[in-house]
Order: sequence, then C-alpha cells, then structure tokens
Amino acid sequence: MDSLDSLDSLDSLGSKDTLRYEGRVAVVTGAGRGLGREYALLLAARGARVVVNDVGTGIDGRGASGSPAHAVAEEVRASGGHAIADVQDIATTAGARALTSAALEQWGRLDVLVNNAGISILRPLGELSDQDCSRVLDTHVGGTLNMLRAVWPHMAGSGYGRIVNTCSDALFGDTGLSVYAAGKGAVLGLTTSLAAEGAGLGIKVNAVVPIAATRMSLEALQGDEQMTAVLSDLFPARHAAAVVAFLAHESVPCTGELLHAAGRRVGRVFLGVTEGVVSEEDPTPESVSEHFPRIRRTEDFRTPHSVGASMAFSLARLGVGGAEPLALDLTTPAARQ
Repeated sequence: MDSLDSLDSLDSLGSKDTLRYEGRVAVVTGAGRGLGREYALLLAARGARVVVNDVGTGIDGRGASGSPAHAVAEEVRASGGHAIADVQDIATTAGARALTSAALEQWGRLDVLVNNAGISILRPLGELSDQDCSRVLDTHVGGTLNMLRAVWPHMAGSGYGRIVNTCSDALFGDTGLSVYAAGKGAVLGLTTSLAAEGAGLGIKVNAVVPIAATRMSLEALQGDEQMTAVLSDLFPARHAAAVVAFLAHESVPCTGELLHAAGRRVGRVFLGVTEGVVSEEDPTPESVSEHFPRIRRTEDFRTPHSVGASMAFSLARLGVGGAEPLALDLTTPAARQ
C-alpha cells in the first residue's frame, strides 16, 4: 500500500462521511519532508490542489535545496493529484508574499494554509548564540506571522479560510527548549488571537501539537535506540496528518483550539483558568502564600476564548457584572505616515 492510500484509509476510520477537499487550494509550508510531506500528500489525495513549500534547509536552518519540495510535488502528480513546488523562504515577508502569489496565480484562490515550517536548535539558554535565537524565531514566529499576513486579505475577501498552525509539547517546558518554546508560545498567541479576529470573516484558525518521528524529534533523542524505536513505531508522521486534515476542512467545528496529535491518540491542549480565591481584603504576599494550594486547584476551571471573556470571568468572581464576555476594543490606531 503506498503512502497516499495508507493515509486515506487511516483517516476515514470511524467517520461516516469522507472529508474531501475538491475545489480547495492549500499551501503547506515545510512540506518537503516529515510531517509537512504527509500533510501535503493527504490533502492532495483527498482532492485539494497543493502548493508544496520547502526551502530545503537542514534541521538547524542552515543550507537550502529545492529538491525536497519538487520531489513531493512530483509524488503528488504521479499519484494523479495536483501540486506545484515552491522554494520561497517564508521567514521573509517577501518570500511569504511570493508563495501566496504563486498559489493565486496557479489556481486563482487560496483556501487552506498549514503553517508547518520549522527548525530545531535545542540548547541550554546560556549556550544559545544570537544567531541561534534569530534563526529559530525568524522561522517559527516570523514565518508563521509572515504567512498569516500574506494570506489573510485573500481569505477575508473570499469570506472563507482554514488555517492550521503548528505548536509543540515544548509549551510544557523542558531543558534546552527555551528559544524553541518561546517561538511556539508566540504561535499559540497568534492562533487564539486570530481565531477571534477571523470569527466574523469566515476564517477558522486552529493549531496542531504533533508528536511524530521526524528528523527533528529523532535528532533530539541523541541516539537513544529504545526511544527512537518507540517513536518510530508508535508515532509515525502520517497519524498527525489526519488531525491536520480535519482542522483544514470546511466542516471543522472549532476555532482557536489546539489538538494533540500523538500517534493514534488525539486530545485537546488548552489554557485554563482556575476558580482561584477571592480575598475579603486587599491581597498581601502572605495571603497569597496562605491560599496558594487553593489557588492552584484545577477541579474547577474555565477556558476563556478571548481577553473579554477572561476579564468577564474575573469581574464575575469579584461580584461585578455577569458572565457575558466584555466587548473590548484592543486595537491601536495605525500611525499616520
């Protein structure tokens, strides 16, 4: 069974209606290898026309090669699908705009964006160079933001868009992940903020948190044979593709959410706010210390979908107002030229 067929059969399990993408145009960044390749193959197998973007760098962002993107695009076409290759560097605004233009010039529309491109430099904070930090943040934060800014006017103009960003278990923290986690934290903020901004425009923005055997993850294991075998056996990249395809479909019921794609397990990752403690008097460091166990209790919690919802929750706990989200205007007027 080839890659396209195996993905098609896997993702249709447990679903009465096969999710299709005929008439849709999808851009997948970092699609020349690993996760991105699987995303591109599955979307194309389900009928989407796909722009396969990959600058072809090494894991650490060094070097460049057009071969991976062209190879995946050819693989799609050989299987009867529609794809073009693109080697623009989306870490630059010009590259992101050129990639967006390539999709529009080829097929006249752009419906789906999968922000998957990334690099990995995992070192303790004290060992990170300025160049290391710049390369990671330019790719994860800059690349994601550049693509969002490039596609947004077109999606808003058509009244439709599906965006899937890429976050990471690095959000939970661990040694050596500081700058990588900082980049993924920024992507989380972009996801939740633009979900709110896109709600009235027909644009849904979600994110995937994949665990998969890729060049990056296997390199991070530093030759641990047992963990390498576990990762390769239980977390093939094709499993995460099913989750991304779901989030990229017109029928996706959510926006602003993160789905954990961990092998055959799919879960939700979310930011929650505990009920906390309301003091009768002004809080002091000592009162915070005294009530800290109750403050941390997670039995009762909320998952605010906006700043206004979070503020409303705090006000309600203080006995002011109801539970309806506040209508806040948080925009700053553009500077006059």
